[in-house]
Amino acid sequence: MPKISKESAPNVEEFGPALDISGSVDEYTVNFVTIRQEHSLAELLKGLPRDSCPCPHWGYLFAGKITVTYADRVESYHAGDAFLMSPGHVPAAEAGTEFVQFSPTDQLNLVRAHMTAAARAMQGA
Repeated sequence: MPKISKESAPNVEEFGPALDISGSVDEYTVNFVTIRQEHSLAELLKGLPRDSCPCPHWGYLFAGKITVTYADRVESYHAGDAFLMSPGHVPAAEAGTEFVQFSPTDQLNLVRAHMTAAARAMQGA
């Protein structure tokens, strides 16, 4: 059975307000995320359909709080919650939030490429 842990995941990325440790398990990417500074992904998602993330994410929140905005509702996840972020979401997280999430790799890669380009544009690169 394929598996991955925070210690064995091969990718470690520093994104300023967040630390993302990730790797693949079959056709899914597993992200172990630590939020160091409160932030929202709203600006980085602009330009995607409905200016929101079209990729679903399943996960579990170990600590902190995530607030997810959809076109028709707002959901909050707290420590101890398992979650599903359906397509069309804009997440924001408090400092000290820690979670693991599972996402279809092909869809996640498209979103990550868009967010990387948006971050570079915001930095004037």
